[in-house]
Amino acid sequence: MDFAEMWVIFGPAVAGVVFGAGWWFWVDAVVCSSVTISFVHYLPGIFASLAALMFNCVRKEDIDYSPYEEGEWRLKLWLFLAYVIAFVSLAASVGLLIQDALEKSGPSAWTGTAGVLQCVFVLISGLVYWTSHSD
Repeated sequence: MDFAEMWVIFGPAVAGVVFGAGWWFWVDAVVCSSVTISFVHYLPGIFASLAALMFNCVRKEDIDYSPYEEGEWRLKLWLFLAYVIAFVSLAASVGLLIQDALEKSGPSAWTGTAGVLQCVFVLISGLVYWTSHSD
């Protein structure tokens, strides 16, 4: 077996482990927090998971990379929106990290750090699954 065959077999499992690790960071931060975490802090992880789901709704084989034909512009638009949601969720988690680090009465800096790690791991898992999945 070469690497490509092994990646098709084990890639989805790696993606699941990375996804679970990302959510584990967040659950750990919420459980260990001494203050109540507002719902706004949950949104970047939820939207990152939505973006990962959006990545995986598109098969690689369906995308036409030809610059001269229209191809499937709907798929390209869908992937573009998934990337926008992914990067906005990552930016929001970084913003919440900065806010948590500056406020003394709010959640700890670990909560913000866990939110950033959650978004990064969830988005990596979506891309890992997308690259390893083939129909």
